[in-house]
Amino acid sequence: MKISWEPFHVETAHPFGISRGVKTGDDLVWVRLEHEGIEGWGEADPSGYYGETADTVEAALRKLAPRIEEVEDPFRLESIERDLASLLGRNGSARCAISSALHDWVGKRAGLPLWKLWGLDPADAPLSSFTIGIDAPDVMARKTREAEAWPILKIKLGSDDDEARLSAVRGAAPDKILRVDANAAWTPAEAIEGIAMCAEYGVEFVEQPLPPTENDELAFVRSRAVLPIVVDESSIVASDIPQLDGLVDGINIKLAKCGGPREALRMVHTARACGLSVMLGCMLETSLGIAPAAHLASLVDYADLDGAALLRSDPFTGPHLEEGRIVLPDGPGLGVERAATGASA
Repeated sequence: MKISWEPFHVETAHPFGISRGVKTGDDLVWVRLEHEGIEGWGEADPSGYYGETADTVEAALRKLAPRIEEVEDPFRLESIERDLASLLGRNGSARCAISSALHDWVGKRAGLPLWKLWGLDPADAPLSSFTIGIDAPDVMARKTREAEAWPILKIKLGSDDDEARLSAVRGAAPDKILRVDANAAWTPAEAIEGIAMCAEYGVEFVEQPLPPTENDELAFVRSRAVLPIVVDESSIVASDIPQLDGLVDGINIKLAKCGGPREALRMVHTARACGLSVMLGCMLETSLGIAPAAHLASLVDYADLDGAALLRSDPFTGPHLEEGRIVLPDGPGLGVERAATGASA
């Protein structure tokens, strides 16, 4: 098996703000695995929050290249990925790119889309939310009106004057389902107050109110919370989930942090065994990066797979969203192709 990769940059349609800062773009890495004349594609979407950059991804790929080139049977997904995990540890986005490319190759070799190989029904997938990043209240209201076609909105909070921002969004979307993500920005006292405030505005649930290391505080907050709590930064891989049992109501899985679709599957089943709801999330990703999660979406309760929809342009086509509905192609593997516009990746 041969491996190659190409770094590329994407820009957001608007500045995208969360509690930790504002982004106007991201540096990603397109990974390709070739064997028997078939190419499998994957995308690495590194996050500095988890200690990765495009440079660390490329360094990891260079380290793995000799081991990848020894692979003679790409169908041995479990043993190949176990080997890669032992070499890379929690370099999640680098592992995700390789895992996604392997699954894409297998699907193409079998002539079947990934969802069909997994025995899933795309019709069972939940609607995806669309994210409104932190900004001035009037700007958030304007972005909310621009997102009129989306039935579910996820609102980023965790800065000064959260209520003014949420009030502006609710005023612009009086009847829509709203979810709130604080991205670990609140203290326990702020979380209790913030969750109560969110309930007054009809929010469905609150995501990651506290920093991921504060499990004792999380139990305290949940015992007083009037809305369900879903965690993201607290739940990276499957082994993180059992310790969250009884502390939260659900988890958010992101393939770029957990290491790819196989670990995501393990997370789904572990969460179900603990009685937790499951959401699939994303980073600022292209359609290639979103694709593996989109193929898994029928297994979960909630979806937030709008990363490609937040970009100025998408260099790939494939699984996409239509008014929040996840549309999967019938093409083999991930079903991803280069965009006809010729935008560089």
